[in-house]
Amino acid sequence: MLVSTKGRYALRAVVDIAENSLAGRVSLRSVAQRQGISDKYLEAIVKPLVLAGVLTSVRGKNGGYQLAKPASEITAGDVIRAVEGEVASAPCCEADGEFCDRLSSCRTARFWSGLEQAVDHYLDSRTIAELAIPDLAGNDYVI
Repeated sequence: MLVSTKGRYALRAVVDIAENSLAGRVSLRSVAQRQGISDKYLEAIVKPLVLAGVLTSVRGKNGGYQLAKPASEITAGDVIRAVEGEVASAPCCEADGEFCDRLSSCRTARFWSGLEQAVDHYLDSRTIAELAIPDLAGNDYVI
């Protein structure tokens, strides 16, 4: 599984919005400046996040972006899937129904399926709240 720049930037942007939204909505320009992402690219990234219900946006003078629900209820998986689609470790695991014609006789299909389940579990076990607020015990999720 390779998460694209779009997925990595989306996660950084959502964490940034979570950290900076205590005073209200956050402008994309401020996120772009803090994260070193171009305004145009960030605009393209947040659109699917709004459509997926991860972020909400308000236009106008006091407009900007904020989390659509508490940071503790949004997972890294929610963010990655919103911009990347389903995460599959091999074509035989893809959710769009285009399975390998050898699936029924493939000795490695269970391996790929297990890897996909492990990745999904990891993505869904990390919330934006955990990423935005460093673990007080010093246990960041660095491997």
